[in-house]
Parts: sequence; structure tokens; C-alpha cells
Amino acid sequence: MKTNEGGIDRILRIVAGLVLMGLTLTGTIGAWGWIGVVPLATGLIGWCPLYTLLGINSCPMKSNS
Repeated sequence: MKTNEGGIDRILRIVAGLVLMGLTLTGTIGAWGWIGVVPLATGLIGWCPLYTLLGINSCPMKSNS
């Protein structure tokens, strides 16, 4: 399982996941807010299965020099 998420992508996923879960816990949004677990988990792991299926990689390329 190779990392396929870049730094900014990971940060945005973690923040979005935490916000959704926080809004659910405060009762601002309904139970669907628990879907925030998905972006939180993928952001923490650095790998997104949907990116793999679609051939997307937001991780910067490493140079050989």
C-alpha cells in the first residue's frame, strides 16, 4: 500500500473529518456526519482506495538526484 495523498490533501482530509464528527457530536448535523471517519482515516493513513481505483496520486514525486 503506497502513499497516494500529498501533505495538503492529508491535512484537508483530517480537518474535514474532525469537523464533520465534531458537528455530529454537538448535534448540529445528523448521524450522517459520522462519515467523517472516512476522510479522517484516509488522511491519517495517507492512502485512499478511491484514488487507487481512479489512478490519482496527489503525493509529490521524489527526484532521483
